[in-house]
Amino acid sequence: MNRILIFTGKGGVGKSSVAAAHAIKSAEDGMKTLLVSTDMAHNLSDIFEVPMEKEIVSVDEKLDLLEIDPNYVMENDYTDMMSSLLKLLPQTDGHSMEDFGMIPGMEELFSLLKIADLYHSNIYGRIVVDCAPTGETLSLLKFPELLSWYMEKLFPLGKVAMRVIAPVSKKMFQIELPNRQAMNDMERMFVKMMELQNLMKDRGITSIRLVTVPEKMIVEETKRNYMYMNLYNFNVDGIYINRILPANIDNTFFHEWLAIQKKYIKELEETFLALPIYRIPWYDEELKGRGAVSRIITDVLTDKKLFEAQIITQREYFQKDKEGFTLLVSIPCADKKDINLYLSGTDVVIRIGNFKRNIPLPNTLRGSEIELAKYEDDTLEIHFQKEAMTDEEHGGTGETY
Repeated sequence: MNRILIFTGKGGVGKSSVAAAHAIKSAEDGMKTLLVSTDMAHNLSDIFEVPMEKEIVSVDEKLDLLEIDPNYVMENDYTDMMSSLLKLLPQTDGHSMEDFGMIPGMEELFSLLKIADLYHSNIYGRIVVDCAPTGETLSLLKFPELLSWYMEKLFPLGKVAMRVIAPVSKKMFQIELPNRQAMNDMERMFVKMMELQNLMKDRGITSIRLVTVPEKMIVEETKRNYMYMNLYNFNVDGIYINRILPANIDNTFFHEWLAIQKKYIKELEETFLALPIYRIPWYDEELKGRGAVSRIITDVLTDKKLFEAQIITQREYFQKDKEGFTLLVSIPCADKKDINLYLSGTDVVIRIGNFKRNIPLPNTLRGSEIELAKYEDDTLEIHFQKEAMTDEEHGGTGETY
């Protein structure tokens, strides 16, 4: 089975070097490999010391590189789709949304669509993705699910609305609604979103790997990153602790740094006990050039199961019991007081900080109410009643648990 490995972490922790080392290792093992950068501040050309263009660049028989430019992908691969989306947006003072650049969120969409297309081409046995910093990576990965959710809710109604109001919309509101062909294109886009979502969450295909360094702020962000990745049901199956100082360093200047690193390495090991942990030393040279990056391969990437998918946490699932049904969602590293939970229509909504996820209820539970919820052992358990209570019995709707 072909594989996708996505490397993420806070900016400046060495994601690109770690991702590049994996790509080189994969190619050296004889697997046709593509190293992709989705970070708009691309640096693959710096690491490999080769000029990069907007298309795939081959560095040897088994290794190719690609720095994704979402605008270029949109203009060359998805022109019709983008044209349909732009027609939905009115012109203002003679200017369209196209004049102001990419529609918000579309960068994430087109980057992922390109990766999915490359995966389905079956040219590459492994695709290694060097992602942007944590927040942008979360936006990238959750965008297909978010867009699919909106399209699933609105698309059937939208098709009816288009037939009714399209003839008058352009004249009265200066909005050109999509014609039948455009609606068919958007329907295909919806199918593509569902396929993309399934690909990104297939635990046998896609793995998320976290890169961190043993410093307080970065360790805390790494834990939050792990929590959010699990909230959105992605398979995190490895963590890389980068820039570890040698324990026998003979310089008093580094004594305090060594103590700090020791403290946070221990914290990372205790927090991510279930994950494979890779420790990368702090090298005495800049990791620039293939030879320098290859030191990570020799020193760290020796695990025979390095490229295998390891399922650490389960997907969320509904469990039937004597009292009714329970939804179990794995959310490690969460703080109970930060979890907000409520029903919205036919969805369970879980909100933690600035992120929320809608989980559709199966038909069996439509109309049911949440009886109780608890967070124990890194798992959120949501219990549903067999029969819905009235608003008076429940005390109102939209309650947070």
